[in-house]
Amino acid sequence: MVLEDSQRLRIFTGNSNPALAHEIATHIGVTVGDAFVGHFNNGETQVIIDESVRGKEVFIVQPTCYPVNDSLMELLIMVDACKRASARHVTAVIPYYAYARQDRKTRGREPISAKLVANLLTTAGVSRVVTMDLHAGQIQGFFDIPLDHLIGVPILADYIESKKLTDLVVVSPDLGGVTRARQFADRLHAPIAIIEKRRPMPGVAEVMNLIGSVEGKTAIIIDDIVDTAGSLTEGAKALERFGAKEVFACCTHAVLSDPAVERILASNMKELIITNTIPLPAAKVNPKIKVLSVAPLFGEAIVRIFSELSVSKLFD
Repeated sequence: MVLEDSQRLRIFTGNSNPALAHEIATHIGVTVGDAFVGHFNNGETQVIIDESVRGKEVFIVQPTCYPVNDSLMELLIMVDACKRASARHVTAVIPYYAYARQDRKTRGREPISAKLVANLLTTAGVSRVVTMDLHAGQIQGFFDIPLDHLIGVPILADYIESKKLTDLVVVSPDLGGVTRARQFADRLHAPIAIIEKRRPMPGVAEVMNLIGSVEGKTAIIIDDIVDTAGSLTEGAKALERFGAKEVFACCTHAVLSDPAVERILASNMKELIITNTIPLPAAKVNPKIKVLSVAPLFGEAIVRIFSELSVSKLFD
């Protein structure tokens, strides 16, 4: 899509994923704005917007990934700086939304941190949020401002189709991921299966049963987040026990906390396909992990928002 009146559009980035911001800007045909985002000697975040944003449509690209709290504070302070500099609107482009797994109370005296983050963004002056594959779709309702929720399924499905794999079955790693698995399976014209598991404690999963059949098939696990990869690798082992001939995995957000990479390398998975919503450090790059770019999708979404066109058309 051709961008008209690009002089009114500004893209800025913090330190969490500048490579993605530059890729998005290149796709749109603009450059990333001039800003300094660093720290004072006492550790407080320092932001200086080094160009005029008066009356501009500002988009700040900042996934709230590790270091999570630094990334979040950078985003909030950049938003405040732009609003105080008379930006017309400030859109927070958050490819990975931190604290999304804290979306409800599971026991007494727990916070709902995903809602708190939504409140902080709104209070800072964000006009709109653009994000991808929220861990819980209901987080959209935590916002009283517009939120555009992009999905990674088309990007991941296109890559799987390009591999020309046969006898596919799409596997949801838990009951909560069935909707995502169904969307993925519909694009690949494949059946689905569901892993039934329980979590005796955070970060630990035990596979209890498999709903559906993977016997003699190529199993594709689809999930939104891979963190320590414990659940993912245990699920891959279970699928092999249930008769799958090969196992692949697709995850939008690659948190990859230690020892995730070691587990993936030692697992029976042929390949883990992720996106660059979170940057993959050089130390974690390996032949088993394939990174796909979300820049074209976010770039198109930004152009449509700027041009006041439908974003949902991107998924028709």
